[in-house]
Amino acid sequence: MSTSGHYRAVVIGVSAGGLAALDKILPALDRTFSLPVLVVQHVSPTSENYLPIHFSQRCLLEVKEAEDKEQIEGGVIYFAPPNYHLLVEYNQAIALSTEERVNFSRPSIDVLFETAADAYLDELVGVVLTGANSDGAAGMARIKQFGGLAVVQSPETAEAEAMPRAAIEAADVDYILPLNEIGCFLNSLCTTD
Repeated sequence: MSTSGHYRAVVIGVSAGGLAALDKILPALDRTFSLPVLVVQHVSPTSENYLPIHFSQRCLLEVKEAEDKEQIEGGVIYFAPPNYHLLVEYNQAIALSTEERVNFSRPSIDVLFETAADAYLDELVGVVLTGANSDGAAGMARIKQFGGLAVVQSPETAEAEAMPRAAIEAADVDYILPLNEIGCFLNSLCTTD
């Protein structure tokens, strides 16, 4: 499994079944994991953003809710706030937006993936996990268009198969991995030769 290449960021999109899926991946990231990780989990617009609190108690890395105009730093896990799109600007700063929903979602996975692809080009890793719609498919296609790395949870290990299947159909993905292998795989991207 060749993972040669220099990456500067990871984006993860997840919907139905997401908490359990992220619980397998994010706590598995090593303390030395040096890339920023930006996560869109579909949540209710009115929900409390419990995800940063939940994962800060389980992860070795810093976990926080993304803030508008914040500079993205390596080794930090950023969660999109409820009811805000999470975008990456060209200078690798975060932007939050309340523009209209995309794929019935705000935050939208496609919005994160597409803006991150524009900012990081071939140095971006996109990960699509369990979900019951097609959000993330167009974004994964954009990541591949710019030469980034596309990783999708194997549909048979997903609580909801629709989102992984849509991403596989939309893009020539590099890796289709069982859920329990994705964290280890991401760690391997940060190892130095």
